[in-house]
Amino acid sequence: MTTASLARFAAELRFEDIPTPVVRRAEDLLVDWFGSAIAGHGTRPVETIAAFARAMGPAEGASEVLVGRGTSSPYFAAMVNAAASHVAEQDDVHNGSVFHPATVVFPVALAWAQALGASGQQLLTAAVAGYEVGIRVGEFLGRSHYKVFHTTGTAGTLAAAATAGHLLGLDAVRMQHAFGSAGTQAAGLWEFLRTAADSKQLHTAHAAAAGLMAASLARDGFTGAAQILEGSQGMAAGMSSDADARKLTDGLGTRWALAETSFKYHASCRHTHPAADALLAVMQAHDLRADDIAEVQTQVHQGAIDVLGPVVDPATVHQSKFSMGTVLALVARFGQAGLAEFDAHFRDDATRAFHDRVRMALDAEVDAAYPRRWIGKVTVRTRDGRVLEGRVDEPKGDPGNTLSRDEITAKALRLAAFSGGASEAEMRDAIGALWRVADAAKVGRLLGAQA
Repeated sequence: MTTASLARFAAELRFEDIPTPVVRRAEDLLVDWFGSAIAGHGTRPVETIAAFARAMGPAEGASEVLVGRGTSSPYFAAMVNAAASHVAEQDDVHNGSVFHPATVVFPVALAWAQALGASGQQLLTAAVAGYEVGIRVGEFLGRSHYKVFHTTGTAGTLAAAATAGHLLGLDAVRMQHAFGSAGTQAAGLWEFLRTAADSKQLHTAHAAAAGLMAASLARDGFTGAAQILEGSQGMAAGMSSDADARKLTDGLGTRWALAETSFKYHASCRHTHPAADALLAVMQAHDLRADDIAEVQTQVHQGAIDVLGPVVDPATVHQSKFSMGTVLALVARFGQAGLAEFDAHFRDDATRAFHDRVRMALDAEVDAAYPRRWIGKVTVRTRDGRVLEGRVDEPKGDPGNTLSRDEITAKALRLAAFSGGASEAEMRDAIGALWRVADAAKVGRLLGAQA
């Protein structure tokens, strides 16, 4: 049974089983996630979820709520931190599963590690278990699933359950029950993009909290569906038309899917990044300015059309991050599409004018390569009549074009400075501790209490 095999792996994984390069990559992803979580400070959707958590949950607890400098139960801390780390659109992504692992894995790992007094090695091992499970579930559910469902909200519940279950010491049988309870709660629909709703942050908050709850219930003997993934009325049956059960255990224990995860360079939906990098390459090669460009056609995969296509006139900063035209406008005008560029310029006249000159077209080569590879291709027509082609095979942040530790640190510092969620000194102290987390006998707080 594939659900059982995946559960056994998550329960029995040990730190010594994980190759050193994978451990180092997990540390990179942890620091990158921390920056994204701090970036959620002060945003309305996150503050709304945080207010709910304060009203519902203990005023104080063993687990840190990063954006508020308070503490709560593991459940509510994970909920808030998961929402916070998915609002800036700077959290990581695994291409093949089209899944953002960090935003549902690390909030749970940190919350339970702090509550249990776990070591840094235990935190990292649980996180690796969560990544490996969540990525494989996303790959298993396939492209048809992603067309309607936000995979981070669905596969994310299983990833969170694996992470929590590992830290709670669940055996294989109870881990399988945790998966059953997590999978039956899996949710997240793309419809929110059409009206700029706040649901994306709710998806990650719910996935982290639901997975954590599922594991906690399983610890206490609560049972869940034994074949929640491949069963005749399980997730694949209800959520996919192209599910492939072989992908659940593909190379389990030898292929480390965590190491395939990409960092986000631009502060936007990952589907925009290949085209953004390809446009930048054309502009740099031909010394173009935004005003020199009459039209851009992006050659994309169907997933990009499904997710970005509904966003025709972005009304909010967050919705604009799912607009190919807006992202390319900011890249063309400023050389990057960062938080500051979105905040200040997503609806100004020059951005909107460039937005209207961008088109998406389905490309057979790009679509065939997706989701394993996210190729960027653009055709640029200049005002003086030239037609220029651009192509990027590995967008910035992909494993073959990755960020260095210095770049990850700098990114986290930028995110904190933009949100005001922590001072530079606080961030440097916390990031330093996270780079050394494997040596920590006990995971403590990352930020001090609010002054």
